Amino acid sequence: MQYNMSQHNLKHSHEEFHNLLGKRFSTDSTVRDAHARDASYHQGALPDAVVFPKTNEEVSEIVKICAKYKIPIIPYGTGTGVEGAVVATEDTLCIALNEMDRILRVSQEDRDATVQAGVTRLQLNTHLAEMGTQLHFSVDPGADASLGGMVATRASGTSAVRYGTMLDNVLGLTVITADGSIVYTGSRARKSAAGYDLTRLFIGSEGTLGIITEITLKLTRLPEAVAAAVCAFPTVAAAVDTVIKLIDTGASIARIELLDELQMDAVNKYAGLAYEVAPTLFFEFHGSENTVAESSEIAGKIASLHGSGDFRWATDENERNRLWQARYDSYYAALNRRPGSVGYVTDACVPITRLAECIAKTKVLLEKSNLPATMLGHVGDGNFHVVFPLEPDNSDELAEAQHLSHQIVDIALEMDGTCTGEHGVGIGKRNALEKEHGEAINLMRAIKHALDPLNLMNPGKVFS
Repeated sequence: MQYNMSQHNLKHSHEEFHNLLGKRFSTDSTVRDAHARDASYHQGALPDAVVFPKTNEEVSEIVKICAKYKIPIIPYGTGTGVEGAVVATEDTLCIALNEMDRILRVSQEDRDATVQAGVTRLQLNTHLAEMGTQLHFSVDPGADASLGGMVATRASGTSAVRYGTMLDNVLGLTVITADGSIVYTGSRARKSAAGYDLTRLFIGSEGTLGIITEITLKLTRLPEAVAAAVCAFPTVAAAVDTVIKLIDTGASIARIELLDELQMDAVNKYAGLAYEVAPTLFFEFHGSENTVAESSEIAGKIASLHGSGDFRWATDENERNRLWQARYDSYYAALNRRPGSVGYVTDACVPITRLAECIAKTKVLLEKSNLPATMLGHVGDGNFHVVFPLEPDNSDELAEAQHLSHQIVDIALEMDGTCTGEHGVGIGKRNALEKEHGEAINLMRAIKHALDPLNLMNPGKVFS
């Protein structure tokens, strides 16, 4: 669909936005540029304008104006995505949700909270700690993403092996639909058999069905004891086999991350660490003192059977934070291997019993390529990532990275996996989504058309 607004309509829409929002409506080029892209290599154009609503009612009125003038809408959180889900195009309006940053309610007894979409996970967890609740929000994608963005992309991260993904931790949503209606999905009840599950329809929809403005989340009690460790292995396969055996024991694993030898070298140089340059697992165990001690002992025994080196433990909180910060900085560490580079990242997810084989085939592809690449992953749930540091504006390198990404997806799909475990589809994996879902894509398109007949909600994302 072509939008190409006339100057007449453009002028009148700007007047209506300005009357509604005042200074929270901006056509400043610097503001527009800051909301034109995410953390990926995907490039777009400047949005026509950026608005900063604070309430559901303001978002509703903005969407009604957009529907009146047929202005495409791109909702924007923190811009930490890597598949181009919020990349702007010309003649679009960016709805920046960062000023919708209020924590509306916390129930310690029910272990839930309701927040606006612009609240970040660290903001929520800091608030919970200041309240003295002994509760936290457990989904941890690494970046301090907005919770609305995490819902929109069905985020997960390092702790999903124990606590699940956003899909498992959202009770209900407030959504502004394409006609400006304010819709409430779900409730605070922990289960329901009432009607279609609209909450899960919007989770992972990447802004293409509606704008998520409020979220009711499950909270989790902080563990009594925590222990973290790093352990090197002779091969990636040995590390993955350790993970499979360890999970089978029922050990209280909260996080279990794999970094290949190239990624470990990058982390060492970036963070000033001195870990062995080898395929490495990062472990974290949560539970009672006895449970954590028992699980740690089991992990050590299983790892040694697979040729591991010694465990390096971190039980002090500051030490653990430094350890996990090194893991979180892996993306930037990979780019640091090639100063001035831009990142192309891909991910895939397979059943955990196929993970070693999938990674082995992926490593063969990478070794045949001239592109530098590192690998890391949430191996506890079969999800891994490949980071390519590319020379900016080098079309040949970009084409090679895209080709390799397509091949990695093909390998994962052959193993009953998925084209993306947590990054989402955005622009970058639209073709892969069609390859994965086949005829089901037509059903997805039908849902999109039913909810957004003018195709104003983040057009061009998820579907071509």
